Amino acid sequence: MYAIIETGGKQYRVQEGDVIDIEKLEIAEGEAVGFDKVLMVSNDEGLQVGKPYVENAVVDATVLTQGKAKKVIIFKYKAKKDYRKKQGHRQPFTRVEIKKINL
Repeated sequence: MYAIIETGGKQYRVQEGDVIDIEKLEIAEGEAVGFDKVLMVSNDEGLQVGKPYVENAVVDATVLTQGKAKKVIIFKYKAKKDYRKKQGHRQPFTRVEIKKINL
């Protein structure tokens, strides 16, 4: 059984027991979170596709950690103009574990 959920403007294919990194949520570690924007659910009975979301479907998860991804270096320059700009960015994320897919 798996589901496709939408959170943070992205879509994720999840199963029970999966650990995924999603866009940062303002939820403390150890707390439960429910994703109600479920686009599709596949189970033993077949495939249910929402228009746009599957009604009464919720994916339950638990927040494991809050963190930051590896640093990405942004380097801009213009040739022969003595212009150089170096900038770094670390994207914050929330690591969640999928507990249950409810229909």
